[in-house]
Amino acid sequence: MWSIPILEIVMGFVALAVIAVSHWKYKWRIHSSRGRLPPGSMGFPFIGETIEFFIPTKSIDIPPFLKKRTKRYGTLFKTNLVGRPAVVSADPEFNRFILREEGKLVEMWYLDAFAKLLGHDTTTGLEVKTNATGYIHKHVTNVVRNHFGPERLRDELLPQFQAIVEKALDAWSTREFIEVKRDCAAMVFNLTAKCLFSYDAERSGENLAEDIRRLYQGLMSLPINIPGTTFHKSSKSQKKLMNTIEREIAERMASPVTRKRDFLDHLLEDMKTQTLLTRDLVTYVMVALMVASLETVSTGLAMTIKLISESPQVVQELIKENEEALRNRRISGRKEITWEEYKSMAYTTRVINESFRLASISPGIVRRALKDIHYKGYIIPKDWTIIMVQTGLHLNPEAFVDPLDFNPSRWKQEDIEKVTANYYIPFGGGGRPCAGAEFTKALYAVFLQVLVTKYRWVKVKGGEVVRTPALEFRGGFHVKVSTIPK
Repeated sequence: MWSIPILEIVMGFVALAVIAVSHWKYKWRIHSSRGRLPPGSMGFPFIGETIEFFIPTKSIDIPPFLKKRTKRYGTLFKTNLVGRPAVVSADPEFNRFILREEGKLVEMWYLDAFAKLLGHDTTTGLEVKTNATGYIHKHVTNVVRNHFGPERLRDELLPQFQAIVEKALDAWSTREFIEVKRDCAAMVFNLTAKCLFSYDAERSGENLAEDIRRLYQGLMSLPINIPGTTFHKSSKSQKKLMNTIEREIAERMASPVTRKRDFLDHLLEDMKTQTLLTRDLVTYVMVALMVASLETVSTGLAMTIKLISESPQVVQELIKENEEALRNRRISGRKEITWEEYKSMAYTTRVINESFRLASISPGIVRRALKDIHYKGYIIPKDWTIIMVQTGLHLNPEAFVDPLDFNPSRWKQEDIEKVTANYYIPFGGGGRPCAGAEFTKALYAVFLQVLVTKYRWVKVKGGEVVRTPALEFRGGFHVKVSTIPK
């Protein structure tokens, strides 16, 4: 009695599969008819090559997904990720071309999970037209520069960095050991949350840093929202973060007399004159900035600690330079770091540059084609995703000798400007480089100064690096921090 319904169900699935494959083939045939696509494979229907893209690898080297395809197809190839046709580039010339065409041929874009979790998706009701998106991003970037840029660093933030870093390292030295990534994240969150919305993590009792970590993990996952998946856990953390910001906005709008002069206040004030800035959009912007400022900065800082821990000569050079800076500070009668002191530390800057190069924390810089793009005989069709992968540039042996070696001295070469112009984009480039670049570099410099001049540390366990395609420490990275005996 069940044979007919079961047969119908099976035949229905077969019919759907045939229709799906036919549609998929037709879709790529239409794209191909526009012109010659870059070489590559579109993988299976719908999922494309997504599974291989997300396979983790225990190395800081170029991920196998990218290495395998650049060897076969070259530094510019097509693929299909999460059902979206994409072009992946490790080609410095193509990247410069795309970054120059921001707002003309391309716009900022996000893979599906990123879009759904950070508000750049039709299901959130926040998707806006291209010109509006560009305007909003430009406005928010200007506000970020106002609160986190060089002028604010020079006048106010550097001493705050020093105080928070000293407090964190002092606390670390009293513990049996710390988990570097987690504890760096807590330190960075204490700093950035205060700057963003005057949030006191210690008084609140909420572990928002852990929710931000879960949200970040979801950005690099398949957007499957069922219990047990990374995306589902990430969605729950996103709701918690959204609720926290929404409550803060509601309190400030209910009592407009109270002003804290922080980043959130600036956006709420701008809502009076900028009609595109809504409460929902401001909430998403705040969550996105917390993710950007916490996960990437703390992961990079943990990677820096790992790299110098394995390079005693680098530590000695850091101690030498920073001890000299402290001597000069004492002679001048100052107690806090200044902008001039920060900018004078050449070797520390080289260490930071080399750490950024090897870490390549982000899986790539993502854009969407606003129209058909013609490039050297190829066509990138309108609406295709473009992913510029930093690892393919930062670890290119043609640009960097022994690219997997941690060698800060490579940054004093005479031709380094030519290399950085082509193969070094840790903060993006073109018309929309990361507005928090100087903030991040300054925080790293202050942290390294306090660490090497007042403390010593030894690895306890862990430290294994995994690319997923983002960078993680599987099993953690645990160290024992001790004060230097006086």
